Amino acid sequence: MELEELQAAWTQMSNELEKQKELTNTLIMDMTKEKYNAKFRTITNYEKAGTLVCVASAVFIALNIQKLDTWYLLACGLFAVLFSVIMPILVLGALKKIRQLDIVYLNYKEALLKYTKAKTNLLKIQRYGSYASILYIAAFLPAVAKIFNGRNLFLEPSNLFWKLAVMSVFMVFFTYWGYGHYKRITNAAEQLIKDLE
Repeated sequence: MELEELQAAWTQMSNELEKQKELTNTLIMDMTKEKYNAKFRTITNYEKAGTLVCVASAVFIALNIQKLDTWYLLACGLFAVLFSVIMPILVLGALKKIRQLDIVYLNYKEALLKYTKAKTNLLKIQRYGSYASILYIAAFLPAVAKIFNGRNLFLEPSNLFWKLAVMSVFMVFFTYWGYGHYKRITNAAEQLIKDLE
């Protein structure tokens, strides 16, 4: 009788330990998923705020497009509007794709593969966006100068060059800082996935 009671107690303890192990694994996976989502939540909020600024500038230029009275100023204005709308859509789309990866329910290899693909896409958009932002500044500045004070900066090359140089230096430092931030976040999220193995 004692042997049967001992076996029953052993089986019960074994079952309880198995349940505890499953609960611990579930908690670890949930915590990992929350950490993963938190990595991209902050950056998504910054991008949403930037999107509002971009859309506001696009609307401003679009509402004042009639003030751009030469073909090249009109081209600058149209490029600035398109860039201000398309770039945030691309970045937010890439962030949405990376945030929607359900790293908990995918197997390790599949999660890492899908994440790497989404990360590469996001960083590529950021890199190309950084280069294109210099063109954006070169288009935005003359269009806004014409809209605000009626000056055609193309007729004042030294003034245009000086302003573009200052804005470009600022933009290079800002995009370099932003890209580095993206790389740190994506590398940290990738490490979370690797820790699941």
